[in-house]
Amino acid sequence: PALGARRAATTDPFLPLSAKEAAASEEGRQRTLTTLLEKVEGCRDLLPESPGKYLVYNGDLVEYDADHMAQIQRVHAFLMNDCLLVATALPNPRGAYRYDALYPLDGLAVVNVKDNPPMKDMFKLLMFPESRIFQAENAKIKKEWLGGLEGTKRNRALSEKRRLEQEALPRPAPTPPESTNPFEEDDDEEKEEEPSAEEEVVDLSLEWIQELPEDLDVCIAQRDFEGAVDLLDKLNEYLGDKPMNQPVKELRAKVDERVRQLTDVLVFELSPDRSLRGGPRATRRAVSQLIRLGQSTKACELFLKNRAAAVQTAIRQLRIEGATLLYIHKLCHVFFTSLLETAREFETDFAGNNGCYSAFVVWARSSMKMFVDAFSKQVFDSKESLSTAAECVKVAKEHCKQLSEIGLDLTFIIHALLVKDIKGALQSYKDIIIEATKHRNSEEMWRKMNLMTPEALGKLREEMRSCGVGNFDQYTGDDCWVNLSYTVVAFTKQTMAFLEEALKLYFPELHMVLLESLVEIILVAVQHVDYSLRCEQDPEKKAFIRQNASFLYETVLPVVEKRFEEGVGKPAKQLQDLRNASRLMRVNPESTTSVV
Repeated sequence: PALGARRAATTDPFLPLSAKEAAASEEGRQRTLTTLLEKVEGCRDLLPESPGKYLVYNGDLVEYDADHMAQIQRVHAFLMNDCLLVATALPNPRGAYRYDALYPLDGLAVVNVKDNPPMKDMFKLLMFPESRIFQAENAKIKKEWLGGLEGTKRNRALSEKRRLEQEALPRPAPTPPESTNPFEEDDDEEKEEEPSAEEEVVDLSLEWIQELPEDLDVCIAQRDFEGAVDLLDKLNEYLGDKPMNQPVKELRAKVDERVRQLTDVLVFELSPDRSLRGGPRATRRAVSQLIRLGQSTKACELFLKNRAAAVQTAIRQLRIEGATLLYIHKLCHVFFTSLLETAREFETDFAGNNGCYSAFVVWARSSMKMFVDAFSKQVFDSKESLSTAAECVKVAKEHCKQLSEIGLDLTFIIHALLVKDIKGALQSYKDIIIEATKHRNSEEMWRKMNLMTPEALGKLREEMRSCGVGNFDQYTGDDCWVNLSYTVVAFTKQTMAFLEEALKLYFPELHMVLLESLVEIILVAVQHVDYSLRCEQDPEKKAFIRQNASFLYETVLPVVEKRFEEGVGKPAKQLQDLRNASRLMRVNPESTTSVV
């Protein structure tokens, strides 16, 4: 064929012909089709000859990239009465082509592309899931292509409509043999009055029904998801009470294929591979259409996967710089804000699907685990001080309480996930205090403290007051002396600081760990005082040791017990037993070896 588009026959295929002219025209078109296809490599097996297939139009086109509008290749297109064949030109011999693609007209949509110089005389073909843009030689040939494609599609739709109407016509039932039984007459009359459901005709000749498959293709290609689902709802409403005869089944099969295509596109829209920007609301469009298609379970699963990927990406992008507490503030803000937004969007999208809420709770738990992993890695794995860890946990708990705004309480989950790390931190800090106390005990000289300056004494008074020791003044002497040993004073400050930080970390699962740690720390001090009282021979030093023991039993232990009860909400019998015992450890009176 020569370059440029041309009609395949001299007669216009869209004008009515007489029977003789139609037969001659069709025969000529088939000959032309056979001649042309002999020059296209690789299409003989893909395009078997059939009596009704003929060539409508053909010509050269230039294909352009749909995204960048860059020229790709020159092609030759063959429009047949049921499909469109695209072939690429071979360099040698001239006039030969190689098969490129074949598109059935049922799944093909044609869209005019407005001229935007230098890009002009173009049109777009939409075939899910792809689209291609072609440029004609001039405006006249473009018009012929558009008219030929639309006209051929319309003729095919009319032919299909007529076939369906013929199949829908009730077939005359065979005449039953004449019966000689007079009692069967009434039954026969009743049967004749009741038409069977199979004989009921469903009108599928409506224009919107005939164009429905093509309209769905266009909606899907143009990402008009709402329009596609509206069309499906309209069809389902129309066919709701109609019988499922053969024409309806065939229509349903075509529509179901489009539904699968639409579902695939919506699934891709929700995949984590897509852009995660825009927050949870960016997924609402695809989610709502999947729910309308009856795919609420899949929509729920994909929505939560998308949000999990978004949360994980947001956490990963946080820069670890500056103080740990500053990073934890950022981490908590990013995570809990995302969780709150996701919960609100979930409640909006799945308001009528109560069965999906259990999936959200499972998702929230797994997301919380991801958060705790990042939290623990920064707070506990890096061996931060107990005070820093306590402040970080406090921040996380406060952010977690924000979820109660939407009726979601995940406090128990964050407790369960943090309990192991907090136990380890408490026991580690307890061991540090015990080792420090033992070291001071080994160097104990049982001497009064001389703070040298009133400022230093005033500072110590303030520290003891902040520890809860309100009667510290009775242990101060003249000038800057304190009637307590350095070891006992240091132990008091360290123990009360440990208790205050531990109470910030406290929740019921940590009760026994905290209590046992306190008892172990206190025993180290009181056992040392008990041993020193038995071993000391100097009456003056013995009196000083008794004064320190009195301070421990009558001042420090009651303060510890009271503060523990205030922080926990209930008293501890173990601490009461320690306070009430005059000697906590019975040892051999003749022994001079410390049990600590």
